Amino acid sequence: MIGEIKLAFSENRLAILLSVAILFISLILGYVLEPNLYAYLNPLVEDLTQKVQAGVIRLTFADIFFNNIRIVFQMFLYGMAFCFSAVILAFNGFFVGYYVAASDNLLYTVLLIVPHGIFEFSSCILACSSGLVLFNFIYRFLRALWSEKDSSVKLSLSNSFNASSDKLKQAVILFVIASILMAIAGFVEVYLTLPIAKSIISLLA
Repeated sequence: MIGEIKLAFSENRLAILLSVAILFISLILGYVLEPNLYAYLNPLVEDLTQKVQAGVIRLTFADIFFNNIRIVFQMFLYGMAFCFSAVILAFNGFFVGYYVAASDNLLYTVLLIVPHGIFEFSSCILACSSGLVLFNFIYRFLRALWSEKDSSVKLSLSNSFNASSDKLKQAVILFVIASILMAIAGFVEVYLTLPIAKSIISLLA
């Protein structure tokens, strides 16, 4: 199993690096373009804040985890449409970058993001990568199927799947690891982020 995990990372290094680049570029752009994004993203921030204050969104482990795991699922499944995994990742990067730039206390906001963000961002990167690898599986499957002209339908489907199934397995492996990291991120966000942030602020005061 360890060997398959290493293979999933090594054979899909390009997808992972592309996801890293998408996230960090969108974070930077969200931060730099904060004045231009205000009209689009500030209503989302205000709506989120109101829902938290009204109790519609509760900051419990279950609520945070299920909300975030939904994003992981979306990035995985939307890989079938290729670019949409990257679009979801980029939007989340833009939003976080904007949120940090628009905050009143930059240091405190960063401290509220970093502890769980290490795991959450890693999860999002792998989730996007899994979506890209899933697309690669579909592409290879269809290409192999197209070349199977002289076989029966059942045999063609079987041969095409066998020729590309390694990519499906690797996509699932990356998705599972992304889900595990998101669970860790939810635990850290609920139980550790605030105490860590307050401790560091008190030390710097």
